[in-house]
Amino acid sequence: METGGIINGYSATLDYQNLGYELTVITEIIVSKGKLLDVEKEIAKIQNVCAVYDATGATDAIAIAKFKNRKTLSEFTKTVLSLPFVERTNTHVVLTIVKEDYKLL
Repeated sequence: METGGIINGYSATLDYQNLGYELTVITEIIVSKGKLLDVEKEIAKIQNVCAVYDATGATDAIAIAKFKNRKTLSEFTKTVLSLPFVERTNTHVVLTIVKEDYKLL
């Protein structure tokens, strides 16, 4: 399965709340002028970002990120908004994590 590309690596499963990451956010991002992939690549480089997705619907991209406090969330939001071609963001703060597991099998 490793040589066939099914297993890409191995990692530990961390409990981010026990590490002090109290905030999980879902940020919707609107991007202009066909620069979606460029913007997504920049957002993916930000340390707190767990996932970046192209999306259909009213937004162009969605980022999932975790933060220890409101200050670092605020800095993230301002960083994303300052990126060229980012028109607008809409950030949702997760209140309760019911399930967070990216393993399908």
